Amino acid sequence: MRRCARCQGEWSNGIWPRLGLCCTFAKEPVHFRRTTARWAAGLAPAERREFLRRIAADNARALGLAIDWCAAHNVGAFRINSEILPLATHPRVGYRLDDLDRSGEIRRTFVDAGKKARAAGMRLSFHPDQFVVPGSLHDDVVHSSLAELEHQASLAELVGAEVITLHGGGAQGGKMAALERLRRNLALLSPRARGRIALENDDRVYTVHDLLPLCLAEGIPLVYDVHHHRCHPDGLSVEEATAACARTWRGREPWAHISSPLGGWRGPDSRLHADFIRPCDVPASWVGRRMTVDVEAKAKELAVLRLARWLRSPFEKRKDGGLSCQQGRARKKTSRRLLPRKGEENG
Repeated sequence: MRRCARCQGEWSNGIWPRLGLCCTFAKEPVHFRRTTARWAAGLAPAERREFLRRIAADNARALGLAIDWCAAHNVGAFRINSEILPLATHPRVGYRLDDLDRSGEIRRTFVDAGKKARAAGMRLSFHPDQFVVPGSLHDDVVHSSLAELEHQASLAELVGAEVITLHGGGAQGGKMAALERLRRNLALLSPRARGRIALENDDRVYTVHDLLPLCLAEGIPLVYDVHHHRCHPDGLSVEEATAACARTWRGREPWAHISSPLGGWRGPDSRLHADFIRPCDVPASWVGRRMTVDVEAKAKELAVLRLARWLRSPFEKRKDGGLSCQQGRARKKTSRRLLPRKGEENG
């Protein structure tokens, strides 16, 4: 698409952020199956094994379909659902993939999915659930958290996923003590798990400023979540935080997350995610920067495609540090609703 003269300087290096889809689809017929421990525990052992085997096989095939879709639509990253093998580390009904997959068919399907991703130049990642807290005060929580990280690392190795992104967790005993526990316990991981760990600033406890010293000292990449930063600021500007987090990747392409607040920045809870990304929530400092940006929006692939279309259209840098789409002003009414009302901007 031909760009207006106003935008040409911003795009002079021809680089757009690589956009990532997170876990599931809103409308595409790609589905990942889940189950509950209660249901699985009620099955006889042989029946349970076959039930879980079918789920694992279906999810491995679904991952291949998800990667096919991303490759066909120029989506450069995919976050794999942390429950793609549901209940694998559950204390009562947990299992190893090899126990279910005696023929090796499921393993081969996962490997093939990873090959597709690499052929398309696509980055894969994991993002464990909130119960994974390796910096916890409680030994049982630490034990289960490390077991879950080792499990996800084994899958990450299988498919070629490079990052497992964690929040810092709680701050029991104070942030400094909690981060020291986190540092100490992450060191207990195997090399394949520890080498994939990245930390992320959250919207309640740990800011970019809090996590930077640990990340720099331990060589842990820091994923920058700009929405969390806006909800839980730390004195750094978006531009400063972007640059600081990028340095922790030590030459690798940095990863970031973006979302827009449900109901706008003056809504009842700006932490909640909207269906789509508002153009003004995309930091102007990300334009022309080589980076991966996971789109955390409820409309999933629809939100990724809409943001991709917008990024490739003419825009201008706003005085408050955000961006506004020039084409959006002439688009149909439904597109204009993506632009926030006056007072909702947060660059």
